[in-house]
Amino acid sequence: MSDIGTDSPIGTGADAGTGPGAREGTGHGRDRPGLTLGLTSAATAMALMTYTAPMVTLPETAADLRTPLSAQAWLLNGTPLGLAALLLVAGSLADDYGRRRIFVSGTLALGITTVLGAFATTTWLFTLARVAQGAASAALLASSLGLLVHAFPTPAGRLRATGVWGAFVSGGIAVGPLLAGSIPDWRLSYVVLGAATLVVAGLGARALTESRSPRGGRPDLAGAVTFGLALVALVAAVTLGRDGWLRTPVGLLLAATVQLGALFAVLERRAATPMIDLSLLRRAPFLASSAGGLFTGLAVIGLFSFLPALLQQRLGLSPMDTAWLFLLWSGLSFAVALQARRIAHRVPPRHQLTVGFALHAAGALTMLGAVGAGSWTRLLPGLVLGGVGSGLLNAALPLLAVESVPAARAAMGSGAQQTFRYIGSCAGVALTIAVATSAEDAGTGADMALWMSAGLAAVAAVLVGVVRERG
Repeated sequence: MSDIGTDSPIGTGADAGTGPGAREGTGHGRDRPGLTLGLTSAATAMALMTYTAPMVTLPETAADLRTPLSAQAWLLNGTPLGLAALLLVAGSLADDYGRRRIFVSGTLALGITTVLGAFATTTWLFTLARVAQGAASAALLASSLGLLVHAFPTPAGRLRATGVWGAFVSGGIAVGPLLAGSIPDWRLSYVVLGAATLVVAGLGARALTESRSPRGGRPDLAGAVTFGLALVALVAAVTLGRDGWLRTPVGLLLAATVQLGALFAVLERRAATPMIDLSLLRRAPFLASSAGGLFTGLAVIGLFSFLPALLQQRLGLSPMDTAWLFLLWSGLSFAVALQARRIAHRVPPRHQLTVGFALHAAGALTMLGAVGAGSWTRLLPGLVLGGVGSGLLNAALPLLAVESVPAARAAMGSGAQQTFRYIGSCAGVALTIAVATSAEDAGTGADMALWMSAGLAAVAAVLVGVVRERG
């Protein structure tokens, strides 16, 4: 198997991991691309299942934990907050210190923290467990694409692998709510998810091949802390904004977000081994990948994270009914993402993003009036259009992420794109809840959230479509 970037193979045992650019081997002394694809896709699905499980159990969880409406955004936002805060540093650590090592550690931590979440007794304990789940998911998601780039060095192989990986993102989104809705106790669903994740971690520790592309130097801990604090301030501001955007705490938090963001940019420019190479922002593919991730979180994840709970509360649907209904969206997303690689040689990933956002916008607009009319059947055309659009997004984003950076920095590229995705998710969930609950009438609030989602998706379609390489 040919090498990627600066990776170079070495043996196992005492020599493993020595020297720059080293790549460790497994005990079998050879790479197994199919097994790597299977394990990374399975772990990715488990991360997304854990992420989406609260979507259909939010009313039950909030009632059990006595969570007020104003704080319910934190129950959904814990995991994306941990993801967004740690993805960049996780990607850099994976490239520098071993993608297999970070992947296995993250998968193991996800299993443990998911089980711990089942025993939370307060809103804040549950939120902290969700943040820890997000941090663990960041490690496995950022390193998984780095493992795939290493295992599939050819463009055709990489296209196939990222397509399958993206499909399992949709698959995890589809299965998570179904599993949570089918288990009577929301706490038991977390135990089941955690145990399954621990099994995947054990298989990964035994079967995966190590690879790395070390740059030398120390991890950018100052950048990681500054970025994490900026993100917490942003999410807190958006969440508190529901009770009034002109209040002093909201203004102070937004000001802190801007100042911490500026400090992060300064630190990254001066760091010997930055979390993210800011010069990449001058490259059109990286800009498209970042914008695509950001608006996927804002428009798509933000809407579909809260809409199931809204339907349960206003239309009287059960968690299982809601899970089956949204399987139309997530199942189509899985099928489309799995097949989208077949058209990638004719339709570039950036154009797939444009079409995907346009379809989501159209889908959101067709769902207008459904909640007010009390009719779940009126949601079906919109869920179909949104599912196809989400499938195109989930297929194109991982491929664009790894193609927008040098192959040796694949995990960093993946971490950057997914960081923007979950920053958008944090803000999108908080904004959707704020908008949907701001109106006295549930139907009006739902329509306002749908208009917002459609508008954001339309802006994304235009932005991704007009990005061009300079020079």
